[in-house]
Amino acid sequence: MTHAPQHPIQAEHALQVVAHRGASEDAPEHTLAAYRKAIEDGADALECDVRLTADGHLVCVHDRRVNRTSNGRGAVSALELADLAALDFGSWKTREAWRGRDEEPDWEHPPEDPAATSVLTLERLLSLVADAGRRVELAIETKHPTRWAGQVEERLLLLLQRFGLAAPGSAADSPVRIMSFSARSLQRVHAAAPALPTVHLTQFASPRLRDGRLPAGVRIAGPSIRIVRNHPAYVERLKDAGHQVHVWTVNEPEDVALCVGLGVDAIITNRPRAVLRQLGRVD
Repeated sequence: MTHAPQHPIQAEHALQVVAHRGASEDAPEHTLAAYRKAIEDGADALECDVRLTADGHLVCVHDRRVNRTSNGRGAVSALELADLAALDFGSWKTREAWRGRDEEPDWEHPPEDPAATSVLTLERLLSLVADAGRRVELAIETKHPTRWAGQVEERLLLLLQRFGLAAPGSAADSPVRIMSFSARSLQRVHAAAPALPTVHLTQFASPRLRDGRLPAGVRIAGPSIRIVRNHPAYVERLKDAGHQVHVWTVNEPEDVALCVGLGVDAIITNRPRAVLRQLGRVD
């Protein structure tokens, strides 16, 4: 995909650029390759979705089933980590890029670094962030509904505790935040780890929420770019209520400009380098 060059625009406030599932326009989503690329590109933060495997491991997979993003089939919650580790989570992206062309690459040829496109555990992603050599924040989305219900949050907080990330001095100090469309999930997190910042994701602006209210304990709104386009005044109401606003998934230059103009706090994008370039932060 190509995009027309854009003149840099300057945000008048701190604006965080978050790599959605890694640099997922350039590399297969939720793979080590995508997150390494996002860090290399200069992303301020990484976004990931987490699901619990049948044997209790948190893995970074968006869909309930692995069919779309791997060469396997089945629900993540019904597969063990060893089952997922045997799958290829990378070649679908390459196939997609080559679809319709006269020639295709040799799909039997093994990748140079199989680990870069294998299933990614949250533990491995946390290690990558810890070794980044600079502050890279992490926005972790819990996926619901799931057969494991509250076990997802329980395992997540235990893992964050192991990395010393479950009890920050304050929400502002925390390099990790928990996101979900499920208010119940965020309530579980807030009850067990009240200092961890939480983000309530919304796909549609219901009349009940348009006045700027968020679920109890939540201080960050996560509206879709569609909401922001259709109801820009909603962002102002959220800001007036003292909330931060993190918008997803912002890929088009005009949407980046809209978010900058509205004063949002974070842009979640598949194209972190292009957004950073539009903001004048990279060449």
